[in-house]
Amino acid sequence: MRCGNSSDCGATLVRLRPGEDLRHSLIRIAKQRRLKAAVILSGVGSLSQANLRFAGRPEGTKLAGPFEIVSITGTVSCDGLHVHLSIADAGGRTLGGHLMPGCKVHTTCELALMELAGWRMRRVFDAATGYRELRATRRRR
Repeated sequence: MRCGNSSDCGATLVRLRPGEDLRHSLIRIAKQRRLKAAVILSGVGSLSQANLRFAGRPEGTKLAGPFEIVSITGTVSCDGLHVHLSIADAGGRTLGGHLMPGCKVHTTCELALMELAGWRMRRVFDAATGYRELRATRRRR
């Protein structure tokens, strides 16, 4: 749901439901809302399972939940995303890493995204890292 007044504030507020994939949902939202350059302001909820890519690892690690979402941060556009997620288990132990497909919502996930007016974010392959990296540019008015 977007802000309801005529001077659109650039915010996107959504609730994901049980079973939805967090990463796929962010991609879908970015495309539906035609987000050019957004950041995740806040995200709370729970996951029944997680898939995180830890630092220096080429692949994700699948984890059985339930987990609480402790924090989520990153950049989102219809051209791609880069999101990090921290989760806590029932004992309070916390893990964090790069958000991968397979993070399934347990009960809910409430997300607030803010589009950065005047900017465009694209993902461009960087031979030095082997990944599609951020290229942010100012949009012409």
